[in-house]
Amino acid sequence: MSTDRRAILATGATGLAAAVTGVPDAAAASPSGGGHGDEPPRSEPFGALPDGTRVERWTLARGGTLIKVLSYGGIVQTLEIPDRSGRAVNVSLGFATLDPYLAATTYFGALIGRYGNRIAEGRFTLDGTAYQLPVNDGPNSLHGGDQGFDKRVWEITPEGPASLVLRRVSPDGEMGYPGTLDVTVVYTLTDDGDFRIDYRATTDAPTVVNLTNHTYFNLAGEGSGTVLDHRLEIDASRYTPVGETLIPTGELAPVRGTPFDFRRAKPVGQDIREDHEQLLHGRGFDHNFVLDKGITARPRHFASLHDPSSGRAMSVATTEPGVQFYSGNFLDGGLVGTSGRVYRQGDGLCLETQHFPDSPNQPAFPSTVLRPGETYRSTTIHRFAAH
Repeated sequence: MSTDRRAILATGATGLAAAVTGVPDAAAASPSGGGHGDEPPRSEPFGALPDGTRVERWTLARGGTLIKVLSYGGIVQTLEIPDRSGRAVNVSLGFATLDPYLAATTYFGALIGRYGNRIAEGRFTLDGTAYQLPVNDGPNSLHGGDQGFDKRVWEITPEGPASLVLRRVSPDGEMGYPGTLDVTVVYTLTDDGDFRIDYRATTDAPTVVNLTNHTYFNLAGEGSGTVLDHRLEIDASRYTPVGETLIPTGELAPVRGTPFDFRRAKPVGQDIREDHEQLLHGRGFDHNFVLDKGITARPRHFASLHDPSSGRAMSVATTEPGVQFYSGNFLDGGLVGTSGRVYRQGDGLCLETQHFPDSPNQPAFPSTVLRPGETYRSTTIHRFAAH
């Protein structure tokens, strides 16, 4: 990885914002070194569903980064990036074969929809009509229900040297949601090896939409152990506290003086065992952070993650107003990952860019309503380096 690329991460918001918004920047234009060589998109069989539907795995490699994506769930099965010595390993938690994905409820690497995160009691009212969704997380609906986008087969088409276009039409009434939703998601590796996700959706009837990706990151390498020593920074002065079932109370609470203050980088595990009601509710961090930047037309930097042992670092930019920081609290040692090692609590973390949980029932939160004639758009960019 080049010195210039490392400098982008070191400068945080300024360097990344310049890189993703097209502002001339020498660091953004520099090529990366180490890692994987470039290769065009290719596909291979990855098993079949019980009904015989075939699942494919697509591979992209560019700018030192390699990614493998399943047509089932749009799952990022593998994401390989180099360390400070140029040694590339998989930093995304997942499974080596298809069957565990069919049974698991961990959402490893998956596209999430129609609604990322929780909706209280699986109910919401839109334009005077009440809708009931499947309840699959205690009393609530989580990540679009028990047969959400993570459990569907997507049509994948390669585009250009390092992009995959994933498309699916979700019929009216699927998982209780109104309207036929036409969804396109584009996974791209840039010249510098950044991983970019662009979401787009249209509807033929009023509905609610909140799409995200549920990749679990461990920058030391999948299966290597805990991420509690990773240093995390999130540019958020507020977060949304939750009740016992992890539904937001509606408050936008200050992070100052709490374990939720990541405005300066600190180890993920530094405060995770504090006697704080919110940590007890989530068994750790499983909360929406209100990003200081708000909703933006172009992706803007909001978080940095660094593994001191390998030197691998990730900087994240998004157009979204929030991020769900989840510290892998419900990994219980019962799942075996792609490395053949067992995943335990805290062995991976998620930074799920999003609108806020339960927004359809929280009028003060940014709206997630999509109407005919409108287009839902969202972009998130993961930039990698090592130092």
